[in-house]
Amino acid sequence: MSAKAISEQTGKEFLYKYICTSAAVQNRFCCANVTPETDWDRLTQEHAWLLTEQLVVKPDQLIKRRGKLGLVGINLDLQGVQEWLKAHLMKDTTVGKAKGILKNFLIEPFVPHRQEEEFYVCIYATREGDHVLFHHEGGVEVGDVDAKAQRLMVGVDNKLSEDQVTEQLLTHVPDKKKQVLASFIVGLFNLYEDLYFTYLEINPLVVTDDGVYILDMAAKIDATADYICKAKWGDVEFPPPFGREAYPEEAYIADLDAKSGASLKLTLLNPRGRIWTMVAGGGASVVYSDTICDLGGVDELANYGEYSGAPSEQQTYDYAKTILSLMTREKHPQGKILIIGGSIANFTNVAATFKGIVRAIKDYQGPLKEHEVTIFVRRGGPNYQEGLRVMGEVGKTTGIPIHVFGTETHMTAIVGMALGHRPIPNQPPMDAHTANFLLNTSSSAMTPATTRTASFSEPRTSNDASPAKKSKAGLPAESLHYILWPLKNVVTGDWKEAQASSGFSGAKATTLFSKHTKAIVWGMQTRAVQGMLDFDYVCSRDEPSVAAMVYPFTGDHKQKFYWGHKEILLPVYKNMADAMKKHPEVDVVISFASLRSAFDSTMEVMQYPQIHTIAIIAEGIPEAQTRKMIKVADEKGVTIIGPATVGGIKPGCFKIGNTGGMLDNILASKLYRPGSVAYVSRSGGMSNELNNIISRTTDGVYEGVAIGGDRYPGSTFMDHVLHYEDTPGIKMIVVLGEIGGTEEYKICQGITEGRITKPVVCWCIGTCATMFASEVQFGHAGACANQASETALAKNQALRDAGAYVPKSFDELGDVIRSVYDDLVAKGTIVPAQEVPPPTVPMDYSWARELGLIRKPASFMTSICDERGQELIYAGMPITEVFKEEMGLGGVLGLLWFQRRLPRYACQFIEMCLMVTADHGPAVSGAHNTIVCARAGKDLVSSLTSGLLTIGDRFGGALDAAAKQFSKAFDSGMLPMEFVNKMKKDGKLIMGIGHRVKSINNPDMRVQILKDFVKQHFPSTQLLDYALDVEKITTSKKPNLILNVDGFIGVAFVDLLRTCGGFTRDEADEFVEIGALNGIFVLGRSMGFIGHYLDQKRLKQGLYRHPWDDISYVLPEHMSM
Repeated sequence: MSAKAISEQTGKEFLYKYICTSAAVQNRFCCANVTPETDWDRLTQEHAWLLTEQLVVKPDQLIKRRGKLGLVGINLDLQGVQEWLKAHLMKDTTVGKAKGILKNFLIEPFVPHRQEEEFYVCIYATREGDHVLFHHEGGVEVGDVDAKAQRLMVGVDNKLSEDQVTEQLLTHVPDKKKQVLASFIVGLFNLYEDLYFTYLEINPLVVTDDGVYILDMAAKIDATADYICKAKWGDVEFPPPFGREAYPEEAYIADLDAKSGASLKLTLLNPRGRIWTMVAGGGASVVYSDTICDLGGVDELANYGEYSGAPSEQQTYDYAKTILSLMTREKHPQGKILIIGGSIANFTNVAATFKGIVRAIKDYQGPLKEHEVTIFVRRGGPNYQEGLRVMGEVGKTTGIPIHVFGTETHMTAIVGMALGHRPIPNQPPMDAHTANFLLNTSSSAMTPATTRTASFSEPRTSNDASPAKKSKAGLPAESLHYILWPLKNVVTGDWKEAQASSGFSGAKATTLFSKHTKAIVWGMQTRAVQGMLDFDYVCSRDEPSVAAMVYPFTGDHKQKFYWGHKEILLPVYKNMADAMKKHPEVDVVISFASLRSAFDSTMEVMQYPQIHTIAIIAEGIPEAQTRKMIKVADEKGVTIIGPATVGGIKPGCFKIGNTGGMLDNILASKLYRPGSVAYVSRSGGMSNELNNIISRTTDGVYEGVAIGGDRYPGSTFMDHVLHYEDTPGIKMIVVLGEIGGTEEYKICQGITEGRITKPVVCWCIGTCATMFASEVQFGHAGACANQASETALAKNQALRDAGAYVPKSFDELGDVIRSVYDDLVAKGTIVPAQEVPPPTVPMDYSWARELGLIRKPASFMTSICDERGQELIYAGMPITEVFKEEMGLGGVLGLLWFQRRLPRYACQFIEMCLMVTADHGPAVSGAHNTIVCARAGKDLVSSLTSGLLTIGDRFGGALDAAAKQFSKAFDSGMLPMEFVNKMKKDGKLIMGIGHRVKSINNPDMRVQILKDFVKQHFPSTQLLDYALDVEKITTSKKPNLILNVDGFIGVAFVDLLRTCGGFTRDEADEFVEIGALNGIFVLGRSMGFIGHYLDQKRLKQGLYRHPWDDISYVLPEHMSM
């Protein structure tokens, strides 16, 4: 969500620290926080004023009207405060319907004042601007400030002046206080804007001769602005609403959400509840909660939450195991229910997310069976058949009852099954993949219900050219009496305000998309672009709808895509100006910019007059920035779809990004040609569910838009409803509203005033909100009712009263749509037409592979590392385990080189080998080459490579050769003397024997260190002993013919491989044969070479030239003459 409530203490600290005003703000930072753990001695040391001042104490837990509830202690000394807290701290308290424990209190200095010195001030945000409310009589008895207060609206991007405040707000204030109040209110408004507040109320605001005192304060800030305000906010804590505890599991999921590009939400409502949900999608999660509550499950509903935005398998696993852990802590006498639901995904790979859930179910299968958990699953979207298959399989293998359903089942039908309100059907076997949708035949394109009216957005009949007749926007009582839900009228006086403030003169009713629409896509979203091109192809468009892409992080280039069976190139530009200049035919921009860059990029796009429509996909754009975009868009006549949206679709013409999902859903929902029904919703996932419902109950979708779940969508329900009203091909309209905001009332007004004449089927989700004891913020930022008129119940009743078709619940939405559609067909308003099968589109190789439809030999194979999952894996061992086990560099080398978890002593030996081979001075050939290269100005990699290329039999490469020679001699049964004599006879050097400097009298300490370790820790050293016997023979002839460090490591490593227990004899010999031992020297000496490179650069050594006097010039005599 965006707007989040902060504690009174946090709000006051922000104000005291950052307000800029000439008014004297008193008692700055005089706020002391008290909890059950408070140390009073320390508290009085930090706040000495507690010992000298009279005090006020009150709970700081988002409780309204504390004074009227008797929850404020006034004019007390410190001892009085402590006595007062004994009666209140950690005590159960009921506030409205919420029951909770008082555990967080605020102590402040008591401010003696008169009643006439109390004032009320409030600033809150709306779509059009920020409203400043002021009343000259503040305090506990302020009453209905909406009706009594002076009001001033500051338009978006406008400033507030002291003169405006004085003239419009302070008319009833004594003259001597006007200057102080005007300055303070302007400073408060600037603070409100700078720190991205969305709500800020002070009551009372006390103004005395000494200055201004902030007694009580309530505030909300836009949490999405954290990346802008972090320096000023710091780490803000957002307390839960009173009556709901803050659980560590909620914090854990919030942390996962913050670290993920996906959306992960969890709110615990009743941890002892029987009904648990794990729902995909912000809109769908609300619909499932509504349905559970409608069917009587409100008291047993344990949680609200959602996952969406294509979380990875690991993220879904972490989310699922948290839910399963919570629900298997306490048993319920009736057993428990887990509903794994969701709408039809647009782009989330259902199989991938379900694999994460399946992993969690397997991990918790014992507790799940012990707690008698039954699981109900319903999902659709990309690869959903495979997801449902693995979910069904885990039910069979674990013995947990899991009932699995796909898109053939209404989205919320599983709730009725779970709660015993409808039977659980026996499911026929499901298709294992989606290939059958992608190879269309005339039979698969049949419409099961009443057929559609026309194809490919051509005019339907001559009737369509003229405006449709005004139809009564209400169902006949006899036809839908069993569906409609009589409610008493709960619409408040706010409805009149909505009527007065709404007007239709500025509504955008132009055609957004056609078969010739061309778009630019901002962002390297190749999958979304390919989906758009495939949609264009099945719609029989002449040309792709995407003209170009803009991606600021690369240079201009071409990107390859498929157009049907052939490959095409689309241009990618670094900046928008070039793209606009070269593609003047483009009038739509689809922005996949991140939440941080979406504002700037959108403002840039609106500079170009050719652009009429912008879709903003990003979620989490600060509301203040969104309002600025809306203002500029209104001024320039640009329609914005979003933010926080999947986009929209016009069948047969154009689709935005991932809207409608993949081709299987496009074809199943018949989105390749227009129907007669247009819809508008907030939720992207629910818009795809509407595609499914409408395709099953009518002739299909004509146009559909998801305006986005944010509090201020760029375009409103009414904008699109009026556009649909004025489009002849659209015969009926479906609106899926939701809790929060008042836009649905404008639809009511449009129907009652006759501006909307076509049948409107409407349902507002979020009806469960009024049944919860404490406030719940649903998945969408805008899904929160701030007053009674914004509840879903109130809006549904108002729509019903206005004459819209309103079902009893979402469960019956499809029935209402079908009834209205059949009525229009019966009247002749809709004339069915013959289906035309779309052209076939080949399946992408990557998707076919994902579905398991094809196989292809891999270009190469690997068995040591896998980076594809959530966590890097070395030879089957997750990287977290590598560190947890403290395996060290030797252990990692064992995993990556030998695919074994080696014993501790073996890992230590490897590390010792790397240490002793790291360097041997600058004179050796490898170091020398590295130094010369570095001094020639070459880079690190080039210099390192130059040194490494010298490694061979003569320098450093003796490890492999020594291991092979000694092993062969030992294994063949040669005595050490026989081996020495044979090598001499053959005229070969014994590799690993001999040193230029060291001798039997001047031993190499590196060898001595390794020898001591090996003798102490290795279980057997047969080959090393053999080599040492050879050394005795060679040193008797010449003292420097010792077993050198290369030879020692070579033979000791063979002993290690053969005797550590991790390898067969053949495997040990194979590693020697393929050069593994030389790798030890290469890896170790690389450290030294890099050291020499850095040393030369640090010393700033110039180009190396070898001195003449160190070169012996030996030329042929006839040349030297």
